[in-house]
Amino acid sequence: MKHFIVEITYKVTFEELQGTLAAHRSFLDEGYEKGLLLMSGPQNPKVGGMVVARAETLEEIQEYFSRDPYQKGGFASYRFIEFTPVKNNPMIKDWLG
Repeated sequence: MKHFIVEITYKVTFEELQGTLAAHRSFLDEGYEKGLLLMSGPQNPKVGGMVVARAETLEEIQEYFSRDPYQKGGFASYRFIEFTPVKNNPMIKDWLG
């Protein structure tokens, strides 16, 4: 399993995203249910969001985020940073596999 930081950068103001926020969060719920996501949330200030994710391949996580309502609406761009979790808190051992 590969691990990623997904950096989401808004192309519009946070206020302009409010009509899509519920759909975006429902989309993220799907990722949590599938075991792809560990945590997510907006940056401070709210110029984008950050996600800790995992997938078998970069292409798999990119394909998943291609269905994000923010992506489909052209409201955000995405950067995928793969990393190797060498040290971690034991409470996420199962998630890391």
